[in-house]
Amino acid sequence: MKKDLHPTDYQLVVFQDDAAGFSFLTRAVVTTTDTVKWEDGNTYPLIKVHISSASHPFYTGQEKLVDVEGRVDRFKARQAAAQERAAARGNKAVKAQKVAEKKAASNDTKADDK
Repeated sequence: MKKDLHPTDYQLVVFQDDAAGFSFLTRAVVTTTDTVKWEDGNTYPLIKVHISSASHPFYTGQEKLVDVEGRVDRFKARQAAAQERAAARGNKAVKAQKVAEKKAASNDTKADDK
């Protein structure tokens, strides 16, 4: 294992989510010039965050539900349309092959008649 890979200068830091008015005290290695007075009366470095568990839609239960059934139906419809297009191309190729065979057969009969 490599020596001195992980930081050792952990300090107590307050992370504050301004959107939710939520703060928590934890250990981190980040540095900042902002400070805040915490509930215990001590002053700690302050890190402002845009989103935390108090404001994240997943953790607050406000996440948007995705219409999974509609997405699956649209996917199946696209697949069916793609298969129909592929079948149409296949039918077109078969018709072209038959026309080519008829032309070749008529050319052979004309050559035999001469």
